[in-house]
Amino acid sequence: MPGRLTLQTRPAKHLSVPAQISYADWRLRQFSGSALHEGDDAPPERLLQTVWQHQRLRRDQLKTLDGRGVKILHPGFRNREAGPDFHGAVVQFDDDPPRTGDVEVDLRANGWTAHGHDGNPNFKNVILHVLWKGEAPAKESCATLTLEKVLDAPLGELDLWLGGDPPALPENLHGKCAAVLRELPAEKVAELLQQAALVRLQGKASWFQARARQVGWEQALWEGLFRALGYKRNVWPMQRLAELRPELSGGKKFSSLEWQARLLGGGGLLPTELEKTLAGTDVYLRRIWDLWWRERDAFQAVQLPRAVWKFNGLRPANHPERRLALAAHWLAAGNLPARLERWCVAKEKQPSVSLLEILQIENDDFWSWHWTLRSPKLKAPQPLLGAARTTDLAVNVVLPWLWSRATEGKNSEIREAIERRYFAWPAGEDNAVLKLARQRLLGSTGRRHLGGAAAQQGLLQIVRDFCDRSNSVCDSCRFPGLVGAWKI
Repeated sequence: MPGRLTLQTRPAKHLSVPAQISYADWRLRQFSGSALHEGDDAPPERLLQTVWQHQRLRRDQLKTLDGRGVKILHPGFRNREAGPDFHGAVVQFDDDPPRTGDVEVDLRANGWTAHGHDGNPNFKNVILHVLWKGEAPAKESCATLTLEKVLDAPLGELDLWLGGDPPALPENLHGKCAAVLRELPAEKVAELLQQAALVRLQGKASWFQARARQVGWEQALWEGLFRALGYKRNVWPMQRLAELRPELSGGKKFSSLEWQARLLGGGGLLPTELEKTLAGTDVYLRRIWDLWWRERDAFQAVQLPRAVWKFNGLRPANHPERRLALAAHWLAAGNLPARLERWCVAKEKQPSVSLLEILQIENDDFWSWHWTLRSPKLKAPQPLLGAARTTDLAVNVVLPWLWSRATEGKNSEIREAIERRYFAWPAGEDNAVLKLARQRLLGSTGRRHLGGAAAQQGLLQIVRDFCDRSNSVCDSCRFPGLVGAWKI
């Protein structure tokens, strides 16, 4: 790896903050006096649930109260109805086969009986009881895990980073802030979104910094890239495969085909036995199978069960099999981190185009022509990565990783260059969350304020920091008052 990139934490010169506004200060006011003040010796249960959902843990150090090692292959899906906090978690204890079930999160062991879980049939499938701290399990039929000593950052930092777990927002109501935002000049709204975007960049960078303290900068990058390729449905199996990268490689170099065999096989995505498949896929599957079957016994203990993957509702281009094929090419090349560092310091006229050139794969004999292992051959080849997904990788992974490294090395010049790219990056694809946020916060004129990817990121950060900590009628939300006081 090339030498360290470097960065300071003061605002960049081109982002000078007027004395009358600091979005970061507003955010601190929003969080102050709330979550972490509910108890002197424990976080609020909601924050603990969010820590679990985002797995802000030293994941390689997890042990149950009875001393068994714990691997979280999937933390489960947040349950908004009655019953356990998370459904569909996949957990492996020591070298036992992975288990699928529910997870309940409580501050202390007595929460199990205090909340009536012991007599509630909805909790019969709980396989892991997650506590803040405790010395004895409350439910003998399932394992107990405490989190107090395995967080990957201090609680205060996590509270700011996580910013609450977003509930759904109604689509037919504008937020109370829409009226005051509508009265702001366009340049003021742009400034507000820019500051919120900088907070979002710093928050994403803090994840890389925390992860790099455990596994190093290069591994943190791979985990970030794999997570981004998993989208919201398959983040955790992708994360787990990234964590297994050193073990799957064994310190050796492999071709892209060999990496595809290891990633697809280790991810549990290959058929257990070869069978008749669609014409055109047989040859590829045979080649992959011939590579994997020689290795599978060595990786049987860490192989993911197919059940951890979610395929419903995915666009064909986003299927995890195809995304792992793309990652296999990056791994086989062996120089992606170094290329990103060189891209960072080069004076590129169109950095979004040059990043696409770095990340794009020109041709794959199979995956340029197929969406999945079993899909028929396409009429025309399709790229493994497009411009829209490159924008997602840039703002969520590449730029935050580089920014964090520059911060660590105290190189303000590189940090400011990264920020300039971040704020100049073209807008990404629109999505349901952005559409709803524009409707709630900016009304019918919202689209004109979102000229770039950073403005989109800023809007998402405001939603996370304020909207998601209030309800659909904006009770107790401080944001409208802060904006109103600023415009006076």
